[in-house]
Amino acid sequence: MAHILAIEDDSMLAALEKDFLEANGFTVTVAATGKEGLKVFDGGCVDAVLLDIHLPDTDGYLLCQKMRNTSDVPILFITSRGSDEAVIKGFAMGADDYIVKPLEMREVIARVRAIFRRLAPEDSGK
Repeated sequence: MAHILAIEDDSMLAALEKDFLEANGFTVTVAATGKEGLKVFDGGCVDAVLLDIHLPDTDGYLLCQKMRNTSDVPILFITSRGSDEAVIKGFAMGADDYIVKPLEMREVIARVRAIFRRLAPEDSGK
């Protein structure tokens, strides 16, 4: 079962993400701040990260860059910043995907699963 780290300061949205992801077979840890999220991330037990840009203690772009400097774990931005510049900056900082709020949780699940499919080892045909 894949472990997802959701770094989201909106407690209602974080609870929605957690509930929906868990209902779809994922293990989820929620962090409300960048510092808390980085501590969980550095623990090394995370398979993917859902990351907001607007965090109370740091900029999500910088947090993404820090994570990317030490890991290839998939990072998906989930944010209200939807301008072309924001999306391009997110990918430039190392994001694997970018979802603009308001979000559809079924789309989030589909995107997470798509990333895991791309990362799965090739079927050797055996």
